[in-house]
Amino acid sequence: MCPPLLLTRRIMDNNELILHKNKTENCFRMLAACFYEPEKDLFAEADLFDKLREHLEEICPEAAGFASEMGKSIQQYSDEDLRIEHAKLFMGPFELIAPPYGSVYLDEGGRVMGDSTMEIIDVYQKEDLARSDDFKDLPDHIVVEMEFMSYLIFKEREALERSDAEAAAEYRQKQSSFLKNYIHSWVPAFCKKIKEGTNNGFYSALADCVSTFITNSRLATQLT
Repeated sequence: MCPPLLLTRRIMDNNELILHKNKTENCFRMLAACFYEPEKDLFAEADLFDKLREHLEEICPEAAGFASEMGKSIQQYSDEDLRIEHAKLFMGPFELIAPPYGSVYLDEGGRVMGDSTMEIIDVYQKEDLARSDDFKDLPDHIVVEMEFMSYLIFKEREALERSDAEAAAEYRQKQSSFLKNYIHSWVPAFCKKIKEGTNNGFYSALADCVSTFITNSRLATQLT
């Protein structure tokens, strides 16, 4: 029989792991939110950038400073300024500076809805997920992929909370595969296009934050 102190320590370690997973899950979700059409009041109401910085200080300290920079730099722009820049970078109506779709970077010819898009739809369907009626964009949009990573981490955390080690390991493997095969394969190039195509301090800091976060060795280690 394990000594009581050792048993207590094991439970505490699992609780700490659950908390760590929750912070990682939130980082993906909050970074995804930054790619929606910007509304400063909503960001402020959610205390988005301070919370993101706090989580990143534990999960990826190298990215935490960029979260702070996002919070400071966004104050320099009006909502209209931010919406114009958001449209210019990600929406058009003319040629996009930084297309937010994985297929543009992964498929031959840089076209949307290519083979990689069909693959990613299959990945979502295997998790019994379907596109929300409120979201009108493509399934390999940066927002969807980042939110899907958040979902997979949430499912692992649920498994940890019920002490289901097998299910937790399965969802951890799914995170590792999705990060490697999709997010890592195109998001760094996407962030580079943002940096090259904007003088807006908020979006420049967002690109730095996302690219630093997703390529961080600590993140890759916790998913293996």
